[in-house]
Amino acid sequence: MDLSTTYLGLKLKNPIVPSASPLSQRVEDLRKIEDAGAAAVVMFSIFEEQLHHDAEALDHLMTAGNDSFAEALSYFPETGSYQVGPDQYLDLIHKAAAAVKIPVIGSLNGMSNEGWIDYAKKIEEAGAHALELNTYYIATDPNLTGSDVETLYLDVVRAVKAAVKIPVAVKLSPFFSSMANMARRLDQAGADGLVLFNRFYQPDFDLNEMEVLSDLKLSTPYEMRLPLRWIAILHGHLEASLAATTGVHGGIDAAKCILAGADAVQVCSALLKGGVGQLRTILKELETWMAEKEYESVAQMKGAMSQKSVANPAAFERANYIRILEDYKTKYVVS
Repeated sequence: MDLSTTYLGLKLKNPIVPSASPLSQRVEDLRKIEDAGAAAVVMFSIFEEQLHHDAEALDHLMTAGNDSFAEALSYFPETGSYQVGPDQYLDLIHKAAAAVKIPVIGSLNGMSNEGWIDYAKKIEEAGAHALELNTYYIATDPNLTGSDVETLYLDVVRAVKAAVKIPVAVKLSPFFSSMANMARRLDQAGADGLVLFNRFYQPDFDLNEMEVLSDLKLSTPYEMRLPLRWIAILHGHLEASLAATTGVHGGIDAAKCILAGADAVQVCSALLKGGVGQLRTILKELETWMAEKEYESVAQMKGAMSQKSVANPAAFERANYIRILEDYKTKYVVS
């Protein structure tokens, strides 16, 4: 059985790729990830704030006593809040690329094309095989239009692509008024791949302490439905590779993503919950399902259930929404 796939122009032995997470913070852990069957690994993200923080801290030390920006550092976490700084991140990528045989994909988390464009070059120089732009951006300014936000994304992609020669993927939010159009424009701007979708962490309130809480909730398989739908819609319409992420917990989930049209399937919560050994389980379940359905390769099944391939394309659009509601009423509403 041939599990190989091509993602970002990289030939992978299978489609399963651990996404950016704390599991990639040590070389020894990356070796375990490789041994468990991962085809590539996305390094944990380095944040734009971390790059600015280091520059601000250095400037602060050099101008101590001048009161030139007395409270500038208060906008960023304390130095100790960052377990890995920019230089350590580059060193880790360099060591990782030498220690494992699978592709190592760097990850930048930011939203401006200032400061970290240069850092993209450094990630390339450190030995990364590709770069993922983790565009976690929330437009809170009411004066910022949807068009303005789209331009920010496109400008960042163009700037990074002009700065590096390695493939560049964009990890997107689903919150665009026209997702299909935005995907096409990113494709035209030079993105080598789209990762669908970034998972925004939502705040909660602690009513006893009257504080805003920020905590991590791992994904559930149900959350996979959003990327599944859009990968199925976009498959065959873009030059860029497509990767599914969010909600993939087992081999059947991975099979669904590939059938929708995904070139790669990223996993995170399943590994944080069950350890990197879950990679073996996911791959085994995928192989078992493929054997049962008589698929000989990932290439054979890729896109078989995309919008352009299924008998009922409306299943991905509004018409199916009406049918779902009608079915619900028939089954559950008591007259």
